[in-house]
Amino acid sequence: MACAVTLAACAADARGLNHKYRSRGHSEAYVPRYNPVREFPFEFPGSQYMPVAWSEISGWSEDDPFGAFTAFRASCRPISAPRHPVPEAKAIGNSLRDPCQAAKSADVTDGAKARAFFEQNFTPIRISRLGEPDGFVTGYYEPIVDGSKTRTDVYTVPVYRRPSNLFVRGYNQASPSLPNGGDVFRKIGRRKLVPYYDRAQIEDGAIAGRGLEIAWLKSQTDLLFSQIQGSARVRMEDGSMIRINYDSHNGYRYTPVGRVLIDRGIIPREQMSMQRIRQYFEENPEAANEVRRQNKAFVFFREVQLADKDEAVGAQGVPLTPGRSIAVDKALHVYGTPFFIEGELPIDTDTSKTPFRRLMVAQDTGSAIVGPARADLYFGAGAEMGRVAGRIRHPAKFVMLVPRSLDPSARGHNMPLPDARPAAKIAKLFPQTPVSEPAKAGAVAPEKSVVTKTEPSSEIKLSTPVSTGIPLPAPKPAEPVAPAIAAAAAIPMPEARPASAPPLAKNVPPEVKQEAKPRRAKYKRRVYRRAPAQSSSSFRFPWQ
Repeated sequence: MACAVTLAACAADARGLNHKYRSRGHSEAYVPRYNPVREFPFEFPGSQYMPVAWSEISGWSEDDPFGAFTAFRASCRPISAPRHPVPEAKAIGNSLRDPCQAAKSADVTDGAKARAFFEQNFTPIRISRLGEPDGFVTGYYEPIVDGSKTRTDVYTVPVYRRPSNLFVRGYNQASPSLPNGGDVFRKIGRRKLVPYYDRAQIEDGAIAGRGLEIAWLKSQTDLLFSQIQGSARVRMEDGSMIRINYDSHNGYRYTPVGRVLIDRGIIPREQMSMQRIRQYFEENPEAANEVRRQNKAFVFFREVQLADKDEAVGAQGVPLTPGRSIAVDKALHVYGTPFFIEGELPIDTDTSKTPFRRLMVAQDTGSAIVGPARADLYFGAGAEMGRVAGRIRHPAKFVMLVPRSLDPSARGHNMPLPDARPAAKIAKLFPQTPVSEPAKAGAVAPEKSVVTKTEPSSEIKLSTPVSTGIPLPAPKPAEPVAPAIAAAAAIPMPEARPASAPPLAKNVPPEVKQEAKPRRAKYKRRVYRRAPAQSSSSFRFPWQ
């Protein structure tokens, strides 16, 4: 018997069964055994995963994962830094600390040793969104744009740093960076909070003249693509270079301008790319302003001290590795998690289907990256990498590498199973025949009885769908019916009283209507009169 209620209710049912069985003279009573709380190895909301063998991963043995091992070791620095890490609510949690400890002392100098390291310390599982076989990948890069430290006739678009009146709950201005999602407010006075300015208001000068300008660019299109990528290299007029990285946003949801152009029928879906968007904006500057402002999200930057040869820094705080770093949904995944991605991507040309079988490491995130099998592939810096990244919008298969301590196959064997149904035991202790059908001579005794429990009472009903072949005794003959009872059964019963009187027909004489009208009870109105006040001399108590 399974109790799909609280523990107290199950205990009460058990006590009721014990009392019922003992009252019938049985020495043994059924007491349900309560299992401990069962937990799955790990859970990803809205996703499905399945363990696979290394040999089942297409391209695993052909890839050279030495670059991925280098990127993973870089991610291990912030993972292993805390001596007492805060418990992580995500599925992977803090389990990457063990592989990071192994990577610290591992002697890996080539791809074969790197592959052996991952096979010894991780377990592959194929993961995707619930009900979908594949994931989805896009590409991003670090733009290199021309700029100036001061405003000129050519450089008129400011790159803003985080304003001082921008407020996010749980953070202050001393925070190194703010989250890329959630509500963002603007402080008015000391207590009043209102939504922050959107893109149109900022472009119209809502925060201009406050000394927030880091640099000045040529066009709003350069700024938009720098904000979409999350970082940029600004090449100054004197030849120097400054690096800017994502710092905060204005709190509005990101709206892809490419989707706006597709929905309006301006650019076909199959031709959509960043180069195609830039071309349309350059050819239609007035329409570009209106389309661009459909995306109310606005990104604020901070200047970072990086050399020209250094790559952009991801959200994890480590430099990205071109071709090995990806941006993932940080609400589901932990930075540093390796992913093997299989797909056919247009890397060589716009129409090519280049086999992409590569081990990547999650080191970045983005507001548009949502889901368990969704990634943004980092290709590097420059216009050429931008052309490659801009044309990637394709499905791909995801294999996530989880630490050995979270092996779902091994942990699944240790999960306790539910108790066996006690129907056979109860049927053996309490053999009964069904009461719905009379027993017939030559019938067979039941072998099993199915126990059903009706709520809210604890009454047990036994049914017998299977027989054993043991003959049952013939039923007793029915007793003769008394003559008085038989005569009483022949007396007809009165007709049932109608629920309501039928409506009266039209043109009925008044006397008929008067008779059909139900009599109304007459009540006399009682009048209560106040008795005259008695004097103290004539007043008597009831006992006087």
